[in-house]
Amino acid sequence: MNGMGIDWSKVRRVHLIGVAGTGMGSFAGMLKAAGYEVTGSDENVYPPMSTQLERWGIEAMQGYRAENLDRARPDVVVVGNVVRAVNPEAAAMRERGLPHVSFPEALGELFIGPRHGVVVVGTHGKTTTSALMGFVLHHAGRDPSFLVGGVTRDFDSNFRLGGGEAFVVEGDEYDTAYFDKGPKFLHYRPRTAIFTSCELDHADIYRDEAHYRSAFERFVEILPEDGYLAACSTWPSVVEIARKARCGMETYSVERPADWEARGLTLGADGARFRLVRAGRELGAVRLSVGGAHNVENALGVAAAATRLGLSFGEIAAGLEAFRGVKRRQEVRGVERGVTVIDDFAHHPTAVERTLAAIQGSYPGARLLVAFEPRSNTSRRNLHQEEYGRSFGSASRVWLLTPAPTDRVPEEERLDVARVAADVAARGVPARACGTVEEIVAEMVAEARAGDVVVAMSNGAFGGIWGRVLGGLVGVPFRGAGGPG
Repeated sequence: MNGMGIDWSKVRRVHLIGVAGTGMGSFAGMLKAAGYEVTGSDENVYPPMSTQLERWGIEAMQGYRAENLDRARPDVVVVGNVVRAVNPEAAAMRERGLPHVSFPEALGELFIGPRHGVVVVGTHGKTTTSALMGFVLHHAGRDPSFLVGGVTRDFDSNFRLGGGEAFVVEGDEYDTAYFDKGPKFLHYRPRTAIFTSCELDHADIYRDEAHYRSAFERFVEILPEDGYLAACSTWPSVVEIARKARCGMETYSVERPADWEARGLTLGADGARFRLVRAGRELGAVRLSVGGAHNVENALGVAAAATRLGLSFGEIAAGLEAFRGVKRRQEVRGVERGVTVIDDFAHHPTAVERTLAAIQGSYPGARLLVAFEPRSNTSRRNLHQEEYGRSFGSASRVWLLTPAPTDRVPEEERLDVARVAADVAARGVPARACGTVEEIVAEMVAEARAGDVVVAMSNGAFGGIWGRVLGGLVGVPFRGAGGPG
């Protein structure tokens, strides 16, 4: 028995298999905050999630084994999407007939369903847009709940359980669980939605662009007639899909004509300034402290949805100005000898290009020394082989980490990192592929001079490169997380 058969009013103890994932860990915290007794297990429980779980008083058991269920004695088991059917703990759970459910289904049923679901979907910008949406509602005193995929700097957490009507969630198109191969966001009961972009990602589960787009088509179909959709018209595919919605729809864009626009946009060290325009009518001036045209675009989507939820222009503008961003999104890790070291999560070529352009706007005239680790399932494949060669135009120098071969990606499908380096160099930006993080750090430290900005991009730990570069700049060897990320 799983899913809809669970009577949550009788549930007291909940156990999460795969508790150390970003979404699962936050959901564990949310269950605890809602008064459940919560335990979890995972293969690797390490910071920052292990620290958070400890802080919330959630016992996280190391490794997957049947005995964990004896210790947890759960009424319900929540199964994370990293967990396969053959997982020994999942197998024991089925043998014992324990009620189980996927994380998205439990989240939708328990927390989003009773509230007004505000769901942010799209290939790029989901985390920042959902964090910004939750923050603007909070700043305006609406006491929202939210669950996003990154730790917001304003709350030092990626979830919040409020007393207000809105529940803001980052809607992921990735698969739900081994027993539910549909996208997670189909469980999120959206009433208001923001659709940021659409371009093939998650090549490990989507065959091609049409298959990928079909996930968003299904999402748009579940929006109720009295719902609302803000769609980013920078992407023609988004508008095409959004037109299929039964509910009211408005467009937003920084590049193309749209219902919501940013006029007179300027980018500088203190962020972005623009005049917010709706249907050709100017609403007023806005300052967004997190720089980059792509973040201004995210803010337009938030302004559209927030207006629909009843916020005034004044409330929206005040919220946008006060927002401090999300960790690992253009996050300054430190400054040594006049060199600024920035950490960013970008891994898709479009995200790489937009992030570097944004950083260039925030640090006018600075040289950008860029390190990139292709680590996600998609970025390790040759799916975007050509695009990566064009993504580093804002950089002054580029170092690419060659990932260790993995069984998950067959050899003929692997990204040719040396060729990406050659393509970047052919466009006039010196670039090279390196086998280790140590090599990159040594060269970056030797190259960096006051006024430069070092940007290291990865959706993983990248061998602790940020701390190593900062340590190297002051002549201190970095003794932290070892080896290539």
